Amino acid sequence: MFTISWRNPDAAQGHFDLDTYAQAVLEARDAVAEITRQQAVNVNAACSGGIITACAAGHLAAIGEQDKFGSLTTMVCALDQARMGTAGAFASRELAAAAVAESARKGYIDGRALAGVFAWLRPNDLVWNYFVNNYLLGKDPPAFDILYWNQDSVRLAAGLHRDFIRTALDNALTHPGEVEVLGTPIDLGVITLDSYAIAGLRDHIVPWENAYRSAQLVGGSKRFVLSTSGHIQALVNPPSPDSRASYRVADDPADEPEAWAAQADVKQGSWWPDYRDWLSERAGELKPAPTSLGSREHKAMAKAPGSYVHAS
Repeated sequence: MFTISWRNPDAAQGHFDLDTYAQAVLEARDAVAEITRQQAVNVNAACSGGIITACAAGHLAAIGEQDKFGSLTTMVCALDQARMGTAGAFASRELAAAAVAESARKGYIDGRALAGVFAWLRPNDLVWNYFVNNYLLGKDPPAFDILYWNQDSVRLAAGLHRDFIRTALDNALTHPGEVEVLGTPIDLGVITLDSYAIAGLRDHIVPWENAYRSAQLVGGSKRFVLSTSGHIQALVNPPSPDSRASYRVADDPADEPEAWAAQADVKQGSWWPDYRDWLSERAGELKPAPTSLGSREHKAMAKAPGSYVHAS
């Protein structure tokens, strides 16, 4: 498995836009293919990374090279951004224009500001809970690893922020050809890769109904999983004998979200084994693990996750 780390941009990278990141995904794909000596690479992308990767796949489909990907997995990802719940309720063109102008002035959006926006989408749990218990009652917050990791926020380059805002306001990815990436109009429907999509039942950032409709935009065979819990915990859901988690799953979703949920299979435990089995069918034969990392062309530079991810 190969993982791309997100570089924390500053003003010098303010021009990084959707094209920049889509090109980076394709360059990473090429590096993985060269190191592993494989023609196709199965790709998995979460949240906004799913938007970037779907656009990269759409670009490959447009130029007749989508076989460079073996399959496409998106996690808690909104390609269809209609009816985005609380987040959508506060989205207006005037507010969006002001936000884009501010990020253009600085070259980025600060990670703390982004974290604050997401927290206010669930104020009772993520804002007032701590105000009452910590400030008023003097209680120490319970240890929670996921919320601890959540404090390690990263900035968003102004160019990518601008492109994300434009795409969201017009729900442009639902209209073939309206978004252009790397010089090609994007039509997600011409992507014929097998796809696997995961959503969180209580996701306050990407409502599961949007993730469901997003999965339907892509062509090819589809498998949709609705995991319990929210935006992060729906994913960080390892198998455990005493797990109380469950998930719904079905192939080739075509109904409205509520109708799909009513007829989908309900399974106890983590969805990870289901994904392992699905991916194994598309991953080829097992091979001996390499004795060294990288290749002559792409040498290992440092231990994971790399020194640059620690940059402030």
